[in-house]
Amino acid sequence: MEKTVSIEDIQNFEGKYPKQLWHLSLVEMWERFCFYGMRGVLAFFMVDQLGLSDQRSNLQYGAIQAFVYAFTFIGGIFADRILGFRKSLFWGGSLMIIGNLILAFSPHDLFYIGITLSIIGTGFFKPNISSMVGELYHEKDNRRDAGYGLFYASINVGGLLGGAMCIYLGKYYNWHLCFLSAALVMMFGLSTFIFTKKHLGPIGISPLLHLKKNRQKVAEISVYAGSILCIPLIYIMVKNTDFTDYFMYTIGVIAMIYFLYETFKIKDKKAQYKLLAAFVFIFCYFIFMAISEQSGGSLSLFAKDNLDNKILFFNIDPNVVNNSVNSFFVIVFSPIVGVLWLGLYKRKIEPNTVVKFGIGFLLLAFSFYVFYATRFFANAQGISSLNVFTFAYLLFTLGELCLGPIGMSIITKLSPKKMFGMMMGLWFLSSAFGQLAAGKLGAEMSSIENVSLTAKLLAYTEGYKALALYSLIAGLALIIFSQLIKRLMQEVR
Repeated sequence: MEKTVSIEDIQNFEGKYPKQLWHLSLVEMWERFCFYGMRGVLAFFMVDQLGLSDQRSNLQYGAIQAFVYAFTFIGGIFADRILGFRKSLFWGGSLMIIGNLILAFSPHDLFYIGITLSIIGTGFFKPNISSMVGELYHEKDNRRDAGYGLFYASINVGGLLGGAMCIYLGKYYNWHLCFLSAALVMMFGLSTFIFTKKHLGPIGISPLLHLKKNRQKVAEISVYAGSILCIPLIYIMVKNTDFTDYFMYTIGVIAMIYFLYETFKIKDKKAQYKLLAAFVFIFCYFIFMAISEQSGGSLSLFAKDNLDNKILFFNIDPNVVNNSVNSFFVIVFSPIVGVLWLGLYKRKIEPNTVVKFGIGFLLLAFSFYVFYATRFFANAQGISSLNVFTFAYLLFTLGELCLGPIGMSIITKLSPKKMFGMMMGLWFLSSAFGQLAAGKLGAEMSSIENVSLTAKLLAYTEGYKALALYSLIAGLALIIFSQLIKRLMQEVR
């Protein structure tokens, strides 16, 4: 009989990483292939194949992405309270596969139905892998940051492959194959989880095991049925972005009330302060996403129309670059940035987490100033340099590396274990509002219709200059108030 793995066995691992982290990272890699592949083609597909205007496409993109991340908040709560991380992940992955198979079958006629299923599926899938990674480590294990660093790298390997392959298949072969590739890799990811979950011991099991079997089944089936019943509602709201706004504002108020209720229910003042610090990071992440998530919207459409196809000595499709170069730079520079932080730590001059967030915003500001500067490298037809565009993404990525890998880790450090799922869901919900804001910002840039490529170039780059200024202000504010936020964090580094 196979020995059951205990949580102590998992957390008392030797070396830098627990073996379970490799399994979860592989699952996440394939899921991110699917997610980033779809994210990278959305705005392009809606303009090129569905005939939407640039402005409408940006709004639609923001609405779809907002729903994806909003459902991670809902999925996180249901995983915490009813399904457990494992069943939530399996249910979400299954819905994502079905959604992409529908898109592969009829991408034009069934686009919104397939996207709706993918939205619900991602909501149940996405927060749970991140939460399970946190449980692989003891609360005081300082190797957790390294674990999330590896996990973050796996996300970007999937993002690199999916971002490049899906848009390439869609543009140069056919869209059926594009969406089918996303479904197939998601099947592979879910199969990987099914065959490796035995090594997770008690991590991710249902929180209702203390109940009788029939009561447990009723609760689980209610969640499955409820998510299916949401399909027509989400379908309507995704197609009409005004409804998306109402939904997001409503869920935002509910989430804030729920967060405050859970925070003040805790009697320990230090724990409350840490949760408030976590909320500061979550709010900063919202601002970061509102600016950085132009990648799948306005920057995708900018790449489609206003860039040449030359990087150094190579010819390459600018949309492939837009979708995948960020992930490529993360894979290349992530270990370098990690070594830099380690070197600064040994010399006792490593900036604290708040300052790192601030530096991330400053680098994001510089990147958008370079996106703005592409207007100075354009020819008479309004076609600019892919080399300059790619350099902006390098700065963009360095900013992300100051924030992204430590973001999920700091939330799990600052949150009580029983609130992991909810707090990770809140982290992703802030991203949902960021996505919604990103869509609106992108739509504002593209509000001019039927104009020359030069006019379009000027409109987009003027918008990027404004985003650079917002990012610069946010970065300076974080650095100025870093000591105050650090006090809220108590003993957490």
